Amino acid sequence: MTDEIHHPVRARVLQFLAEHEEDIRREWVATPLFGTRDRVDSREEVSALLSGVREVIRTEAEEDPGADGFAEVSTVLGSLAARSAGGPSGSKRPDVTVLKKPLLRLWEQQEVPGNDAYYGALILSAALNTLRITLLEIELSAGADTILAQQEQLAELSTPVVKLWDGILAIPLIGTLDSMRSQAATESLLEQIVKQQARVAILDITGVTAVDTLVAQHLLKTAMAARLMGAECIISGIRPQIAQTMVQLGIDLGEVATRATLADAFAYALRTSGFLLARTDEMK
Repeated sequence: MTDEIHHPVRARVLQFLAEHEEDIRREWVATPLFGTRDRVDSREEVSALLSGVREVIRTEAEEDPGADGFAEVSTVLGSLAARSAGGPSGSKRPDVTVLKKPLLRLWEQQEVPGNDAYYGALILSAALNTLRITLLEIELSAGADTILAQQEQLAELSTPVVKLWDGILAIPLIGTLDSMRSQAATESLLEQIVKQQARVAILDITGVTAVDTLVAQHLLKTAMAARLMGAECIISGIRPQIAQTMVQLGIDLGEVATRATLADAFAYALRTSGFLLARTDEMK
């Protein structure tokens, strides 16, 4: 590959990059990759990219995405990745490969012997191709980070803690409970128990699609954590189907209070907190 090309060709390529730096910079700034950017910012980014390309060619590392030269331009590539991610969904956006054509055109205009011209073009193409790979890796990494952040935000939004009464909180759980959602629910509940000095916390599983051993363990851990914070925990929403499943699986909720509905759990929480419940017509 390009690391096997003899040094005179590589030296000639480096000389070309140095002597025609301004020409290359002008050509690159005019490409669609930088066409909409501020002229000064574009020149700075282009200069950084060109410096990185020279470095990887000098160190014979133009095919190594982890080379120091590519690492030096990671900030610029990160900026390009962010601008690419901001484009409309499904749109065809320019990438760093648009820099290859003007670079090779300028190289071909040099008076270089046939073989040297070919191998020099090979070196320059390899550097630009690897630059694109490096950019793709940054884009993928940024995309993965965005997805993770969105998942965390969704987990927080899907586990709201509601204040039902002074000292009484409820957290309605909906859908499938996995480890991430269970952890988010526990953290949110404990935080609000401390913040509002709650004495009772209700875990309502009316909207939970199914309860298995793993879900039951999550519920028990949340209940024990709440108890350690000084709040009694009640599990509500135990439908007949869920009750049968829990019996069949041998799931024991221990000393945790359970109620069929959230209303029953709320009434129990009020009595536990010392409030007297009575109908107004019974008080006449």
